[in-house]
Amino acid sequence: MRLVRFTAEGKNRNGDASWGLILERFVYPLARPPYESPRLAGEFAPEIAGEPLLLSSVKLLAPCEPRKVICVGRNYAEHAAEFGNALPEEPAIFLKASTTLVGPDEPVIRPSISERVDHEGELALVIGKRCRFLNAQDAHNVILGYTCANDVTARDLQRKDVQWTRGKNFDTFCPVGPWLDTEYDPAEKSVRCLVNGEVKQESNTALMIHTVGTILAYVSNFMTLEPGDLVLTGTPAGVSPLQPGDIVTVEIEGLGILSNPVIAGV
Repeated sequence: MRLVRFTAEGKNRNGDASWGLILERFVYPLARPPYESPRLAGEFAPEIAGEPLLLSSVKLLAPCEPRKVICVGRNYAEHAAEFGNALPEEPAIFLKASTTLVGPDEPVIRPSISERVDHEGELALVIGKRCRFLNAQDAHNVILGYTCANDVTARDLQRKDVQWTRGKNFDTFCPVGPWLDTEYDPAEKSVRCLVNGEVKQESNTALMIHTVGTILAYVSNFMTLEPGDLVLTGTPAGVSPLQPGDIVTVEIEGLGILSNPVIAGV
């Protein structure tokens, strides 16, 4: 099943963000966010709360409401190599602020303070229930669904600073979407990132150094994961600069397509 967050105008709607379930060409509004849903106990049964809307008539938002965005650096060997970095023995974890999030088709703002802003297409997942001390084999039980993400990075500032906070956390630096797929199997799936239709990054999740289960087990050993938290799993080689006027697109096999325009900022 594919879950979305959306806004819509019209009868009995005031433009507020809502959760919905996609069935064919329609979005069925849900009564509440899907966290802690029965699916996590083996069956997904969301409560419908309204008339269906045409998918083409709604505006899709980032399909998550995270308290924290957890990211993994250098999780593909070729990406580590392209910057001359050693392979991490453990997942290299950093955080992005929730204010970095934007949804499909929303602009990525390229700040004037940076001379190089890169795309980083990635597989991402959303946590469905509060958890701690997971083991890698059971980690899939806490995942609400998978989506596409772009860990946009001010590369020059990332290199300049002692740590990565500034380079990773400009507003709009985490496009996510277009939906959450609750039944997606992330094994051996192609991951691509394109700029203006030209493929810049292309790899496969089979080449991730640390698997999804390993990442969640590692993070939950020192941090409580909460419903809605977003986890990005790392980017392949081929990152390149973005310029105002570009369209950057993340494509993940069987999961979806996330596109965003790039505009100039102050």
